[in-house]
Amino acid sequence: MSTGSAPAIRLIIADCDHASIAEEETVAAERNIHLELRNCRTEDDVIEAALDADGIVVQYAPVTARVLEALPRLKAVGRYGVGVDTIDVAAANASRVAVCNVPDYCAEDVSDHAIALAMSLARGVVMMDRNMRRGEQSLTPVHPLYRIATRTFGVVGLGLIGSATARKALGLGYSVIGYDPLRAPGTVTAGGVRVVSFDELLNNADVISLHIPLIDATRHLIDADALARMKSTAILINTCRGGVVDTVALVKAMRSGKLLAAGLDVFEEESLPLSSPLFELANVALTPHAGWYSEDSYRELKRRAVENVADVCLGRRPRNIINPEVLAQNWSPSISET
Repeated sequence: MSTGSAPAIRLIIADCDHASIAEEETVAAERNIHLELRNCRTEDDVIEAALDADGIVVQYAPVTARVLEALPRLKAVGRYGVGVDTIDVAAANASRVAVCNVPDYCAEDVSDHAIALAMSLARGVVMMDRNMRRGEQSLTPVHPLYRIATRTFGVVGLGLIGSATARKALGLGYSVIGYDPLRAPGTVTAGGVRVVSFDELLNNADVISLHIPLIDATRHLIDADALARMKSTAILINTCRGGVVDTVALVKAMRSGKLLAAGLDVFEEESLPLSSPLFELANVALTPHAGWYSEDSYRELKRRAVENVADVCLGRRPRNIINPEVLAQNWSPSISET
């Protein structure tokens, strides 16, 4: 920390399972801000830890209406990540608390992961590896395999991560189509992706990769009905949020042969319990919510999560904010445009 005047601003990292907070401490030192790491799990934990805090950074800890009402000094809440589903944004608006995220720190990394899962399953790598470890070297269990250039890759959600995934799929030789509720079917994106309806994508895509937030409208978007409309040779990839897929329906579809394969990095229950029926399915690739990670994204996430909250508390406009109208409500001559 700075040896100058005592820090007037106090930030709390409510919870963080990273090995170190060195990046965050560097940001705090640069801004002469007091920073503490706590181990909050419940609303009461957050309230107790942040009673006199100006800002909070959270990973999984809940920031609910009750928490916000109990912390009248609070100016900003930031999250390590893209989604803010652990934060009550409506309540934050009512309390005039800025909500910040880091929406683009891992776009390249998650799209890399989605492509890696898709390619591993498209070429039968996952099943062949498992079979070889048991002494089985026949190709029969992985039939059919298809040439990538003959396959259609469907992207659900054409935001930063979805667009990056589409770009990489195009580079591999896939024909790429995309669905996004904010884009009109029949149009073409700047990256050359043909936009189609959700139904058309389900009916025609050989790989379906999900890149959408978890909101009421997208919860169980991939349900029994959606799975029934997919090709029986289709591969489903989910690197966004576990709740977008109905796990029970997916397991039934896989067991009945209505879906060829699935690559899942996110789950309705995390950490995924060993009792999950997903572990019993042969042609499913499972990774532990790892798509976001690379050394590059890790450092960027940690630094920017704290920078956003610190900037709000210092009267500066943050790089990323979910509810910028709060800044307008709190605007004063001290708030900088930088």
